[in-house]
Amino acid sequence: MINRFVLVLPALLLLFCLSSAALAAADDEAELRHIKTVLWPQAYREQDAALLDRLLDDSFQLIDAEGNLSTKQGELEYIAGNRWDPGKFEYRIERLDIYDNGVAIVAGEGVATKYSYRSSNVLIKRDGRWRAVSSHVSGFKSRTSGDSTD
Repeated sequence: MINRFVLVLPALLLLFCLSSAALAAADDEAELRHIKTVLWPQAYREQDAALLDRLLDDSFQLIDAEGNLSTKQGELEYIAGNRWDPGKFEYRIERLDIYDNGVAIVAGEGVATKYSYRSSNVLIKRDGRWRAVSSHVSGFKSRTSGDSTD
């Protein structure tokens, strides 16, 4: 009886560890999707500097569609003085990769009523929280009235 237990216990522990890792990865993916598709646009739309402050790491840098560089402080100051009203907006994630070292890449297309753009974002996990360290925006295009965000 003890021999069976000794043989089965390591297998059960391995299964538990693998299941825990899979659940953690699924939680990270869901959190990253929520950050990029809900919270990040919400911070800009509602001019919520406190929310944006929680989403961006202190080392954050943005390269915009014109090649201009902005820091976390620059973005916080920008949203405080500029209302963002894209009309209907959706961020479509096309790439979401999470690496073992606590780094994630989220890239895709932002589609608004009058324009669209591509962005790639690098986030790091520190103290159990994902924060953006880099964002690059390019491919800004005006949209015609016949285009759809659906």
